[in-house]
Amino acid sequence: MVTGEAQNQALRPLKDRLAILSDVRAASAVLGWDQQTYMPPGGVAARAEQLATLGRLAHEMLVSDETGTLLDAAGDPDPGSEDAAIVRLARRDYERATKLPARLVAETSRASSLAQPAWEESRAASDWSLFAPHLEKILELQRETAGYLGYEDHPYDALLDLYEPQAKTAWLHGVFEELRAALVPMIREISALPDEDRSRPLYGSYDEAEQERFGREVISAFGYDWTRGRQDRAVHPFCTVFGGPGDVRITTRFDPGWLSPALFATFHEAGHATYEQNVDPSYARTPLAGGVSMGVHESQSRLWENLVGRSRAFWSFYYPGLQKTFPETLGAVNPEAFYRAINEVRPSEIRVEADELTYNLHILLRFELELDLLEGNLSASELPAAWNARMEEYLGVTPENDAKGVLQDVHWAAGLFGYFPTYTIGNVLAVQLYEAAVEAHPDIPEEIGRGEFGALRGWLRENVHRHGSRYDPDELIERATGRPPDATPYLSYLKAKFGDLYGL
Repeated sequence: MVTGEAQNQALRPLKDRLAILSDVRAASAVLGWDQQTYMPPGGVAARAEQLATLGRLAHEMLVSDETGTLLDAAGDPDPGSEDAAIVRLARRDYERATKLPARLVAETSRASSLAQPAWEESRAASDWSLFAPHLEKILELQRETAGYLGYEDHPYDALLDLYEPQAKTAWLHGVFEELRAALVPMIREISALPDEDRSRPLYGSYDEAEQERFGREVISAFGYDWTRGRQDRAVHPFCTVFGGPGDVRITTRFDPGWLSPALFATFHEAGHATYEQNVDPSYARTPLAGGVSMGVHESQSRLWENLVGRSRAFWSFYYPGLQKTFPETLGAVNPEAFYRAINEVRPSEIRVEADELTYNLHILLRFELELDLLEGNLSASELPAAWNARMEEYLGVTPENDAKGVLQDVHWAAGLFGYFPTYTIGNVLAVQLYEAAVEAHPDIPEEIGRGEFGALRGWLRENVHRHGSRYDPDELIERATGRPPDATPYLSYLKAKFGDLYGL
């Protein structure tokens, strides 16, 4: 084992090369952000080629003989050190990327760049036929990618590993079965109660500018740093980061007749963004920059959106200000009625608007459909009917049209197969992390009730954010909470919260 200055000298050329690779990927991310926010429609074809070129260049740089030589020269740094983590992650990326032909990487980038505007057009017209050919192409490329990456048990494992390292399809089946067994009886019990439209206060006249102002006020208190971020509009809200914590942007969409979509999407994306903004700055332009997995990332967005943003304590502080902002719609609505409105359990068509109790059934549906598509048991042309059938089976809802059904999410257009399960992983981890934070700082719920988030933010920064990708997901969670990922706290939280709300 080489240590000290000799080790630093051996690592410097590798770190320099990885920094340049990070820059190329950041440039690609900027172009992707622009495509979804400001780019005129006429730029689609050229942007697809630009993104394909950058994707190919980044891939070729990563898999080059020079990178392999530098990784060999890096040796094995001190176990547990940041340098050891950099080398470990770089080797993993290198070994994964060397399995993929540059041609496949470029084709995948080009296909998703063309598919996303086609998805937008298809969604706007609620016409599946406009998007179906693009999905067929993406599916072909995803199957090819899984084959090149390799797997032991299921091709889905290869794609899942891109977003949730070391997670397995078989493990997900177990998690979803545990959730299904606990949640479906609760949902049925609530659905059997006399119908009561608790969500009515959320509909009315909600000025877009005032929605944005209120959301900015809240996420500023959460800790979102506007000197290193901005908020823009997009068809589907997202967070993006360009190479490090210095530029982390979020987007949302507004509905002037409905408060929830923009409000909770803003909280959600700010959770992602504060994670990225609080990664150790020294990790910028290295493999350690950014969240360790999409499941851990989703734990941060769901924590701020749900455990904080849908809590009684939070609204005991913020509701008077919201009521003052929208006196015509909320003036006669008391705080408890508003709390019940934002936590109403009502099976619905749209995932991003689903309540906490039914949300994971939306993810289960997508997980099962992805498996069927990948295995060839379902074609793109058959997907809308299969989607509607499972929506009826799991949620008792049949989408009004494809725009509110199979076309509602951008993920498949972006080629993100294996991504959806990370939302449920995030839900599970959010409660486990929040409970660990409260155990360390018992006053956190009371502080939230005063509009103070310093203790919670500080615990998350210390135990999750600052580490970036230094530790694998399971190790990070166990270091932070003292145990591996566990769905038990999440289920207990749901039973307690909705048992109280519905007198179960």
